[in-house]
Amino acid sequence: MHNKPETLPGNAHESRRSVISPSATSGTDAEPSPAPPNARSHTLEYVYAIGRIAPRFPSLSVEKEFAQATGRAETMGLTDRQALHALLAERQNRYLVRQLCWVLTIEGLDTYILTPRNPMDYDMLVEAVRPAPRPADVDIVIGIRGPIAPPDMCNGLMVPIVGFDQIYSFDIDALVKSIPRPAQLTREQFEPAAEELLQRIMTMADNAGATDEYRALNYVAARYPAIYATTTERFAQNSSLTAIEVRPSRLSGVRRIVDLIFSFTHRQTDVTEKDFVRVDVTEEFPFLITKLSPYFDR
Repeated sequence: MHNKPETLPGNAHESRRSVISPSATSGTDAEPSPAPPNARSHTLEYVYAIGRIAPRFPSLSVEKEFAQATGRAETMGLTDRQALHALLAERQNRYLVRQLCWVLTIEGLDTYILTPRNPMDYDMLVEAVRPAPRPADVDIVIGIRGPIAPPDMCNGLMVPIVGFDQIYSFDIDALVKSIPRPAQLTREQFEPAAEELLQRIMTMADNAGATDEYRALNYVAARYPAIYATTTERFAQNSSLTAIEVRPSRLSGVRRIVDLIFSFTHRQTDVTEKDFVRVDVTEEFPFLITKLSPYFDR
């Protein structure tokens, strides 16, 4: 067992056929170190994860240095979290940003330790520290999974290191409001349905964003608004979202392509209709191959 790092103030390889459900599992065997951007893709394990980023003290000396820096700063009238954000945002305190341990938690579990692949990207970590955090805050991390962290890296926390290239920080309410709403749906119909879908994807068992299946699903949840409109329309037609399934596409060959299949079952007739999107997950940044279309079992 490892010691849990102190928190700052305020605070798989592709399968033949994968069904994402509460009983699903994920994970990978090899754990290569984060590699440079031009590394060959087949040697890397990519991550597209949804969670929350929090800074931790990796050692007592860093904690004491942080306390001294706080004492020198103008923090009168600020909450602990506001003081933390103000301190880390100051350029002269950037050395503290580099010394801290940055942890991505998923469903309350410490899942990854984050390090930027480019030193200029520490700003993304600072932006993930909200002055007024809320339960709906979300961070999306895109990067490359490396080895398990040594015990002295983050005060005994031993989880995989992820070298990130991009971080998106937002709150769920802002994301839902930014999604184009179908003209025939009211805001009262659309927003709860969109939020329910996103929460369902985020809370799926073992969704650490490290397998092709979950990377594709998290990408669609974050970057493809059409799925929210379709889900809301299905709810309005008295259907329930009964399954989200991921299968290797028949188009897979040199590139890794998966089909995300969303099943909707009518609450009265019990008839199931399916829609799917096709996503390329060969490299670090997934992208859409086929827009949302009806899916027919063969």
